[in-house]
Amino acid sequence: MLRSYLLITKPGIIFGNLITAVAGYVLAAKGDIDLVTFTAMIVGTVCIIASGCVFNNVIDRDIDQLMSRTKYRKSLLESISVTKALVYATLLGCIGFASLALYASMMSFYFGVLGFVVYVGLYTLYYKRKSIYGTFVGSISGACPPVMGYCAVNGQFDIGAVVILAIFCIWQIPHSYAIAIYRFKDYKDANIPVLPIVSGVEVARKHMIGFILAFTVLALSLFTLNYVGTLFASLTLVIGLIWLLSTIFDFHRMDNHTWAKRVFILSLVAITSMSVLMSVDFAHIDPTAYVTAR
Repeated sequence: MLRSYLLITKPGIIFGNLITAVAGYVLAAKGDIDLVTFTAMIVGTVCIIASGCVFNNVIDRDIDQLMSRTKYRKSLLESISVTKALVYATLLGCIGFASLALYASMMSFYFGVLGFVVYVGLYTLYYKRKSIYGTFVGSISGACPPVMGYCAVNGQFDIGAVVILAIFCIWQIPHSYAIAIYRFKDYKDANIPVLPIVSGVEVARKHMIGFILAFTVLALSLFTLNYVGTLFASLTLVIGLIWLLSTIFDFHRMDNHTWAKRVFILSLVAITSMSVLMSVDFAHIDPTAYVTAR
């Protein structure tokens, strides 16, 4: 029973988003960690994402049973019951939002609300099922955790937060398209209108190339704005180019399934390495003071 309560929160998604939230926090704090704020940010992020995932599981139970990789979620809900799952999700959400509002910052709280509303209200209830733009809508919620971490430090939505939001939004487009191609049959069986299903793999690949290029350029802008150091810039450029070149050239050397799996793995490498580098190679110079002085 306890295992079901854990799995229904999608621990893998929580962990991935927590890495980005911590990266956002450490980047803004420049390594000067306040234990209370940092802990509140972690608790808030984990609980809000867990809440959203539980609501998603309840809402998507008709879709999940049609997809081979998500069929197990039906049995999880049967072992818990939909009513208990909804109560569980509500409690998690209340804990998460209270943690951010009381012990982190209100700006962090606002982005927690934004991510939750977009993911559960807009993406899960409508756009995922009805619109080819569901991926774009969902990317907003996925980009909120690093901004929540960043804004927990100083409570401001400054240029750094804007760039981080844009980076993580853009990253999710090629990442999500790669998943849809890799799991093409699942998405087609469930009639989910993502771009690779609606317009074809070749069209999706062209979009992916553009977004990967934009992701790399935006990530490097953190260096030009003096938020990170040369180690971040160098490795992010290398990894971004590897991801881009694989998307361009491996497509013609592999079948769609193998190619999409490789692009998907590289997307995880790109975002994880970037998050780690943000946490260790932050610039000690205040970028605001740098711009003012210049």
